[in-house]
Amino acid sequence: MIDKSASSNDGAYPKVSSWKPAGGGNSTCCSWDGVECDEKTGHVIGLNLSSSYLYGSFNSNSSLFSLAHLQRLSLSDNNFNHSQIPSSIRNFPGLTHLDLSWSFFSGQVPSEVSHLSKLTYLDLCCNVIENNVDASNPQRLLKLQPSDMRSLVQNLTSLETLHLSFIKISSIIPVSLTNLSFLTSLAFRKCDLFGEFPVKIFSLQNLEALSVRYNLDLIGYLPEFNRSSPLISLRVGYTMFFGTIPSSIEKLNSLQELDVAQCNFSDSLVPSALGNLRQLTCLDISASRFGGPIPDSLANLTQLTVFRVSTSYLTGPIPSWLGNFSKLVYLDFAFNRLIGSIPASFSNLKNLEILYLHSNNLSGVVEFRMFQKLQNLYQLQLNRNNLEFVTESNIIMNATLPQFSILGLNGCNLREFPSFLRYQTNLRRLDLARNKIHGQVPNWMWNISKETLIFLDISDNFLSDELPVFIPWVNLLCLRLSLNTFHGRLPIPPPSLREYGATNNNFTGEISPLLCNMSSLMYLDLSKNNLSGMLPQCLGNFSDGLILLLLGSNSFHGMMPQSYNNGSSLRMIDVSHNQLQGQLPRSLANCVMLEYLVLSNNQFSDVFPIWLGTLPELKLLAMRHNRFKGVIGQSRTSVDFPKLRILDLSYNNFTGEIPPLFPDITVNKSTYMSIDVVYPVDGFYIVQSVAYTITLAIKGLDQNYSRILEGFAAIDISSNKFEGKIPEFIGNLTELRSLNISSNILTGSILSSLGNLTKLESLDLSRNKLSGLIPQQLTKLTFLASFDVSHNNLTGPIPQGTQLLSFNSTFYEGNAGLCGDPLPKKCGNQEAPQPPPSTEEDGDSGSAQTLEFDLKFLLAGIGSGFVVGVVLADVAITRRQELFLKIVGMVRLMIRKG
Repeated sequence: MIDKSASSNDGAYPKVSSWKPAGGGNSTCCSWDGVECDEKTGHVIGLNLSSSYLYGSFNSNSSLFSLAHLQRLSLSDNNFNHSQIPSSIRNFPGLTHLDLSWSFFSGQVPSEVSHLSKLTYLDLCCNVIENNVDASNPQRLLKLQPSDMRSLVQNLTSLETLHLSFIKISSIIPVSLTNLSFLTSLAFRKCDLFGEFPVKIFSLQNLEALSVRYNLDLIGYLPEFNRSSPLISLRVGYTMFFGTIPSSIEKLNSLQELDVAQCNFSDSLVPSALGNLRQLTCLDISASRFGGPIPDSLANLTQLTVFRVSTSYLTGPIPSWLGNFSKLVYLDFAFNRLIGSIPASFSNLKNLEILYLHSNNLSGVVEFRMFQKLQNLYQLQLNRNNLEFVTESNIIMNATLPQFSILGLNGCNLREFPSFLRYQTNLRRLDLARNKIHGQVPNWMWNISKETLIFLDISDNFLSDELPVFIPWVNLLCLRLSLNTFHGRLPIPPPSLREYGATNNNFTGEISPLLCNMSSLMYLDLSKNNLSGMLPQCLGNFSDGLILLLLGSNSFHGMMPQSYNNGSSLRMIDVSHNQLQGQLPRSLANCVMLEYLVLSNNQFSDVFPIWLGTLPELKLLAMRHNRFKGVIGQSRTSVDFPKLRILDLSYNNFTGEIPPLFPDITVNKSTYMSIDVVYPVDGFYIVQSVAYTITLAIKGLDQNYSRILEGFAAIDISSNKFEGKIPEFIGNLTELRSLNISSNILTGSILSSLGNLTKLESLDLSRNKLSGLIPQQLTKLTFLASFDVSHNNLTGPIPQGTQLLSFNSTFYEGNAGLCGDPLPKKCGNQEAPQPPPSTEEDGDSGSAQTLEFDLKFLLAGIGSGFVVGVVLADVAITRRQELFLKIVGMVRLMIRKG
């Protein structure tokens, strides 16, 4: 059937609609549009139905396969509705030209194709389903078995053109491909090829075009080239090609396209030899290790239409000679280290359509009139530089302005909304964040590009407006309003939205239930506002795609949303600093991807959610300042909380002994913990990265960690009613950086095994009922920046000559039996040697000598002149400390009795 949506080429038309059955006279099918016949025999030898609006299934019973003399068949740019390529293709043994590209064929490429031994042209490319928001990653429909790939290359020895791009092959490239001596064009783009690329392919004497782009596991290198090579197009970008770009590449006099983006070439500078390729129209060396200034030799490349060197290490200024590249259409120098100003000569680039200069160190004043002359410019990115973008607000802008689809002026020192925006009707992405725009959003802003805008970022300005109830852009995917002083009710975006950021404003009122219509939402951050009311229940289950839910620092009350779907995508939940009450929803256990759960500073009243221990990815659990209570049950299995790194249970009413909730932490990375929300927009990926944050009590003060290293681990169970002894398992948590068990009713001694926690930066044991000595083993904690054992029942000397002496005496006060620096109370025999640190673990044998020294200090401190030696060598250290205290009591009694 004919369907105009089945073809996309500009010249498409329904060729078969003019076909009429032969009806006498000299009328035959040979006169039909797209039909070619042999003049002598009358046999149909060619059928070209490309771009003919054909739609529908295609099967082996088609009358097409009765054309036994067919030599050329083209069905490209139609829609055959995911039909398989029929095995009846074998009925054309004389076929020399087969083009089935861009026609929505799917399934396995039949092995019968490799039997068409006379083929010189084979194009099965691009049978894909286009992704409207990510054009670079379409869904591939065709597959080719590696064995069929080998047969195809071995049998079709006459091939001149072989295009198999976007077919899932998942194979090495057969070496026999180097035998196709007639080959002029070879395209294997995004075919999942791997292994080593046969270098002899470069030596094929007729090869003009080679593309193996986006085969990420394909290894190879560029050979030395000679002047006899006919290469016109060489594309090996996004592979694992390595080595260097040989200087002999300058011998490729015919080369017009060179793409080596994101390879592993080791060149440290942009190869100056590229400047001799004067016929180049396309040069892409992006995402490479190339650095240094842009060499002046490239000034010779005046035929360039595409010039990309993004995400590299370019330094120095942008050369003014680029203004001579009058044919330039696409210029991308983003993500480099370029300095200086944007050359005024850029106003000469009359054909320029895309200009990316973002994320450099450019400076100076940029006047909009420079770009006003470039009528074809539709993508302009100047974000993240030190530029000052100036618009002439007193000049009336008119329809002669370029119509932008992408405009990035993030961090360009804007002080008002550029007035030329009111005439923009095709904007898709607009970024005005991190500027100095004050006051209200002008009314005309809500009328621009209503049908097209999908990304708007006006965050981090000084805007103080009350926004419309409904955001007017009907296809919006991303709305960023954060870090302003917007007030009034929270605006309601369209259902298409994926990212909604409105943190750090003054929005008030309740969250509208209409928010539940945003079924595609992945990121919602409404934290740090003045929002109130109850949370809509849909926030738990309205979207399986929601990844981040950030609602902290508002005035919400009532209960958390109660229902979370199985397979939920939630990775971060923060409802801290609200007035939420009641129990935690048990369905949180369905959030199997959850990494970060912050419930702090609410009024939750529940027992400890031991059932959260089944979450395989949970790394941070913060429940401080609530009304949680009761004994924390023992972990049910060895995999409970398998990845927990940070636990904050402080300021609750937990009782009983400290539970073993932590695994044996071994991770030690220097990267920061964060969660990325990534989604495609217009062929680009929008990334919103949210770092882990936590507030911990250090030295009695709340300290906010705005970024947390992967290797960071912390426990804060302070200000509860935990009792009993410090559990032995804590001495095994060697990656701990912070441990706070203060303000409980713990008894017994300080574990000497805490000395094993050599990465500790903060240790707070204050306000308990701990007794005995400060273990000498704690002197091994050389990273301690905070140490507090105040208000316990500790006795004996503070270990001298160690870092423990650097802390203020207030961190030792409230222990009547402690003596020695930094306390004013000195121990009796100040010159006596310090007891040597034990090398034994708790439970190992101790020495009689240690206890003897301990008694010496004790007796010296109470004024006695005799020494009592006690031999307890076979008793565990913790047990020895208990016995020691009993002996102390006995000695004191002996002294009182004289």
